[in-house]
Amino acid sequence: MRCVVQRVSKGKVLVKSETVGEIEKGLVALLGVGHDDSSDDVDYLVDKVLNLRVFEDEEGKMNLSLLDINGDLLVVSQFTLFADCRKGRRPSFVDAAPPKVAEKLYEEFIKKALQSGLRVETGQFGAEMNLEIHNDGPVTILLDSKKNF
Repeated sequence: MRCVVQRVSKGKVLVKSETVGEIEKGLVALLGVGHDDSSDDVDYLVDKVLNLRVFEDEEGKMNLSLLDINGDLLVVSQFTLFADCRKGRRPSFVDAAPPKVAEKLYEEFIKKALQSGLRVETGQFGAEMNLEIHNDGPVTILLDSKKNF
């Protein structure tokens, strides 16, 4: 499971020009599910995202997590995180999970994130979406539950 995490001052996801999820200060998590991912991968990434210390403390150091600041989380499915571009010019998505598997694990990620008590908003699985991301910093972190990077 892969996740691109961006620290934001605000974020919004739209489907057909209609806002389906919107947050203020917090994190946008673009989430990709691989064909061999499981609930263990969900547990690892939810914990990592919620506890990632990317917010500044009173001394200006990145020492605070989303939980520490009681921030918002916007979770958006993005299978293209599993694009393999090593050969040719057209990405291959053979490592991405099939939609039914991916949706199940995406929903599990959201459910577990909600257990934190934080405000969690989402995109719409499988939909064409437009994102408005106000990246704060900018701070962008790549996470992989298999620890490939």
